[in-house]
Amino acid sequence: MADPRGFLKVRQREVVPSRPVPVRLMDWKEVHEHLEQDDSAALLHRQAGRCMDCGVPFCHSGCPLGNLIPEWNDLVWKGQWAEASDRLHATNNFPEVTGRICPAPCESSCVLGINQPPVTIKQVEHAIADESFARDLVTPQLPYFLTGYTVAVVGSGPAGLAAAQQLTRAGHTVAVFERDDRIGGLLRYGVPDFKLEKHLLDRRIAQMEAEGTRFRPGVEIGKDITYRELTARYDAVVLATGSRIPRGLDIPGSDLSGIHFAMPYLTQANRVVAGDEVPDQILATGKHVVVIGGGDTGSDCVGTALRQGAASVTSLDIGAQPPTERPLNEPWPVDARLFKISSSHEEGGSRTYLATTQEFLGADGRVTGLRVATTEYTSDGARVPGETIQDIPADLVILAMGFTGPETDVLAEQTGADVTGRGLVARGDDYSTSVPGVFVAGDAGRGQSLVVWAISEGRAVAAAVDAYLRSSGDPTMAQAGVAPRRGSELPAPVTPTTRPMRP
Repeated sequence: MADPRGFLKVRQREVVPSRPVPVRLMDWKEVHEHLEQDDSAALLHRQAGRCMDCGVPFCHSGCPLGNLIPEWNDLVWKGQWAEASDRLHATNNFPEVTGRICPAPCESSCVLGINQPPVTIKQVEHAIADESFARDLVTPQLPYFLTGYTVAVVGSGPAGLAAAQQLTRAGHTVAVFERDDRIGGLLRYGVPDFKLEKHLLDRRIAQMEAEGTRFRPGVEIGKDITYRELTARYDAVVLATGSRIPRGLDIPGSDLSGIHFAMPYLTQANRVVAGDEVPDQILATGKHVVVIGGGDTGSDCVGTALRQGAASVTSLDIGAQPPTERPLNEPWPVDARLFKISSSHEEGGSRTYLATTQEFLGADGRVTGLRVATTEYTSDGARVPGETIQDIPADLVILAMGFTGPETDVLAEQTGADVTGRGLVARGDDYSTSVPGVFVAGDAGRGQSLVVWAISEGRAVAAAVDAYLRSSGDPTMAQAGVAPRRGSELPAPVTPTTRPMRP
């Protein structure tokens, strides 16, 4: 454990400062400063040392991945970076991602947070991940041998990549199919570079390629290759397509031009940052922008619009402004919904709560504004529009109200897979669908959720697929009896079979 009296010596929560707003709005790089090595080491030493000898580390349960947070806090405090990297990667395939974009529910459950600011868990995780690459501690983890089984992973978001990496390390031959032209899913095109620079994805993908994972970008399953062809060609299939159907707003004027969903807007901006040419790009330059939705996606749209030179940016949230302190009905260690100011909201724009959009206003077929009523709550907690109405000018409206579910029509048509009443791919406790050999993980089976849940389910479905492939083989096949390699919690791969490898 770190310094037993560290939380008494250092009572303040310190975080790495962000670059000045006028500077960071001029580029798409990460918003955080890069401290000198000595300053960074001193800050991390102080903050990691605040981790308590709390007996029961509730941060373990607060994190869906079950990260060994007290252990790697202690190792960072001691300066043992290689060991800290091992502990972190033992439960998390992509800590450089979660350390940047996860909302850190682990910090809400930190025991120190009962009466002090919690430990800066996310910041320490971020530092370990970056230091692991800087010290060349992240190397390909090759399987001991190949099992002869093949697995197709559909979707290259965090769930699909985590499943692919775990299955590859278990000795299976894995191919990841992605309909976009680059690997990464929403991590690639849904998250702006100022939150997650894409070279971080590229270096992790390079590690996975060196381990043996095969990537097939630009291939849409269900169209370029049917699901039936895929299931016939591979021994198991993992669906990790995410939740991609956006939630719309069916009100008068919704057919006006100038109203767009968040994902096309963010995707186009990310493509331009990557060096692509995007004809007829949705741009906020010189426009009055209104973003409907107060979540992370809405925040990303705000930061993107400000970098594009919007004349003004207004965020509308249908709900009430969250409290700044933990409410009584969300006690520790619950992940309380608190008012937070994202890096994008620090950069400019205004935020309006209790705003119910009733109508889009327009002229000559193009949006010119919104008519907004004040949200009121009924006695049973339902939200209804009140009588207070105001008109907000807008040249560009971005709908960032979340997603309703995955795209299941083609899957159900081609395979007969069951779909739940919520529009999700139906699955059992072992992540299996109604189609033998087909599994589902992440938002496609869970619904819209956090990146840590996606990675957690990717790892879990990999274990389920591995068990399925073992049970489907020769029952007399003996286990190899070799411990899994560092960073993999899957059981040891089975011995090779005489079945020929498939391409």
